[in-house]
Amino acid sequence: MSNTDKTRCPWCGTDPTYVRYHDEEWGVPVHDDLKHFEFLVLESAQAGLSWLTVLRKRENYRKAMDGFDPSKIALYDDKKLNELLQNVGIIRNRLKIKATINNAQKFLEIAEEYGSFDKYIWSFTNNKSIVNQFKALSELPAKTSLSDKISLDLKKRGFKFVGSTIIYAHLQAIGVVNDHLTDCFRFQNVSH
Repeated sequence: MSNTDKTRCPWCGTDPTYVRYHDEEWGVPVHDDLKHFEFLVLESAQAGLSWLTVLRKRENYRKAMDGFDPSKIALYDDKKLNELLQNVGIIRNRLKIKATINNAQKFLEIAEEYGSFDKYIWSFTNNKSIVNQFKALSELPAKTSLSDKISLDLKKRGFKFVGSTIIYAHLQAIGVVNDHLTDCFRFQNVSH
């Protein structure tokens, strides 16, 4: 079966960057803290923008932000903030960049408390993926009671740009929730 013959979730369209993200990453359970933080950075940067815009800037973010290493980002000062605000390869929004620095600090606090951020985020579902059975994009929610709960907890811990919709996107991306449509070739691949 060729790449074009596969049935995919229609949101990824035909853009190669989007298709690759859909086919290789979206919905695959993540258990690596660096990857968790990367997705949190990118999803908070997306607020008000398209996910494809953010995906196209991902490598620029990786270079500009020390490979998404929260222990390095947590130490960024005003000089680094201003440097990032001049970087045309990333989304140059002061509030979002400051939130990334803040969130790196809070992310490390959770990792310290739980042993890893991974243990924290997966604890909300008893370490199991929620496998939905959606047949159409119109059935996918923008947020759920689970994302409401996690968003509220993260906000109480001092995180920024972690509203319920952003957190639901995070849960989908890291495989806590499998929202591949049931006819998508990836639905069974990431279900377990």
